[in-house]
Formats: sequence, C-alpha cells, structure tokens
Amino acid sequence: MELTLWAVVAIALFFDFTNGFHDTANSIATSVSTRALSPRVAVVSAAVLNFAGAFVSVEVAATIAKGIVDQEVITLEVVMAGLVGAVTWNLITWLGGLPSSSSHALIGGIVGSAIAASGWDVVNWGGVKDKVLIPSFLAPLLGVVLAFVLILVITWLIARRPPSRVNRGFRHAQLVSGGFVAFTHGTNDAQKTMGIIALALVASGHLDADFERPPTWVIASAAFAMGAGTYAGGWRIIKTLGQRIAKIDPPQGFAAQTATASILWATAHLGFPVSTTHTVSGSVLGAGAIRGFSAVRWGVAGNILVAWILTLPAAALVGALMELVTRLPGGHVIVFVLAIVIAAAAFGARRWETRRLVPAEPVPAAAG
Repeated sequence: MELTLWAVVAIALFFDFTNGFHDTANSIATSVSTRALSPRVAVVSAAVLNFAGAFVSVEVAATIAKGIVDQEVITLEVVMAGLVGAVTWNLITWLGGLPSSSSHALIGGIVGSAIAASGWDVVNWGGVKDKVLIPSFLAPLLGVVLAFVLILVITWLIARRPPSRVNRGFRHAQLVSGGFVAFTHGTNDAQKTMGIIALALVASGHLDADFERPPTWVIASAAFAMGAGTYAGGWRIIKTLGQRIAKIDPPQGFAAQTATASILWATAHLGFPVSTTHTVSGSVLGAGAIRGFSAVRWGVAGNILVAWILTLPAAALVGALMELVTRLPGGHVIVFVLAIVIAAAAFGARRWETRRLVPAEPVPAAAG
C-alpha cells in the first residue's frame, strides 16, 4: 500500500510537470511573439509565478478530490491508471504541437479508470457537468468576447498615438499581463494535481474524506513540479498559440492576456477546473479578430478544437485500459513501469525539441 501510494504521488507530480511544460505557452506565447520578452526570460518568469500562484487557493483541488468521482470506491490503482491516461494524452498532444487541455486529460483519465473499475455510477455526472463541462465551454467563449471588447477599447484609446510609442508601451504592459496569466495558471492548474494526490491519500486512509485543505507538502510539491515543468518549456505549442492562430501585436497581446488572467482568477476561486489552454486560445482568437475574421487562421483553430473534443474520451480510454492492466498479477508495477517509460520518452523528446526548435534570442525590435 505504501509503495503504491508513493508511486501514485510520483506519477501525479510527473503529470504536474508535463502540465507545466505543456501549458507554458499559455502565459508566454503572446509575450514572445510580440517581443515583449525574450523566450528565456519569459520561461523563467513564468516558472516563478506559476510556483507562487499554486499557494493562493485550494477550491479547485477540493473539486477534483471530492466532486468528480465517489471517494469511497476509489483505489490507488484507479488513481494510478487515470494519471497514466492523462500523462499519455498530454505527451501525444505536446508532440503534435496542439494546445489541448491538461485539465480535461486529467479528469478524463480518472473518470475512465473509475468507470472501468466500478461502473458508470461511480462518476458524479452532475459535478462533471456543472463544474467541468459547462465552465470549460464558457471560459473560451468569455475569452473571445472579453479580449475583443478590450482590444476595441484599446484601439479607440490609441487611435491617434504614434504606433512606435504604442507598441513600446504595451510591450512593457505585457510584463504585467503575462505575469498575471502565469500566476493564475499556477493557481488553477497546480491545484488539480493537489486534488489527485489528496484523492490518493483519502483512498489509502492517510487523509479524511472531508478534508478542508491538502497537506502543506502536497501543495509545495505540486507547486514545485508545475514550476519546473514550466521552466522546461513547450516550444511547439508556444509557436502554435503565439504565431499560427493569429498574428498579434503588443496591444492585442495585452488584451488577450488580461482577458485570460481575469477569467482564470475568477474560476479558480469558484472551484471550477477550467482549461487554461481553452481560455487563452479563445482570448487570442478574440484579440486577433479585431483585424477582421480573415486575420484568424481558422484551420489551425479547427485543429485545436478537434484536440479539445478528443481529450476527455481519449484520456478516459487510456485510463480505462491502464485500470484493466492493474488487475493482472503485478499489474500496478506494470503500470508504474509504463509511466517511467513514458517519462523517459518525454525527456528524450524534450531534449530533441530544445535542440531543434528553441528560437534564438530575438533581435530587439526597432522603434515602431
């Protein structure tokens, strides 16, 4: 039991790490694409702020641990299998450069493994609908609307000002807006791993089912894993969000980041585990649309939408498969070994990606 528990904690923290490098683009893509920050500085600052943000709130952690599946029938094997499902889908979409939802991957993996173990009734479908699906559907739509309104206001305010001064000023403003996104990303996403570790502690009898706050070591370790993953970076997804969805300038980048951070701050304190990826993608679309809908590369946006739709069922399917593997003699060991293999593959792929795809430090933009 103890060995299995620590194996689950290790896999959960690795998932948090993959969440960090998978979602790095959420907070820095627009800052990098508008040259408000160099890639290296952006990654370091995002890592620090992700770490700090993880300590702010625990409402999302409570939702993950208590509001998705029935705690009384969840075992450590179920949690382990669900985590492997989430990690697998995270890495598939990362290698494909698609900014899919780590949140949905985690929830899908746990739901799939729980159904495979105990049937459909083990899932709190009302909680999934009210706290996961509806907020995650509304968040990107709110991002589109709020970013579009913000850029309209900004455009009206700067209409008669020199473009060089405007761009310079908004590059500086993006230091604040991008930092706010990184901070709220840590507040929202790190909590999901806290909730999963808390669920494992409840399943193993180390934590009361009606806990109010995860143990401090859980919060700190999840924050550290998220920050480390953010520092590792995810350059393919940064390129997709920062360059391929829509070409944006510093004012648009500021509008997209401000809209994203505002939504994430509100949902984190309401306990809604929304997708930061969905939210920032919607905000980039909204800010980019100020130049006309033809300025948005809708083919890329459509590919992202497909990844969003597939994430929950795909991660659930892998989670269910891993739960079946845990029933074999030594099955939990097999699943843990699979997690190690996936981790090794991720580090190998990351090393190759860094060598091939990390951009050089950009030349400072000329005035204007």
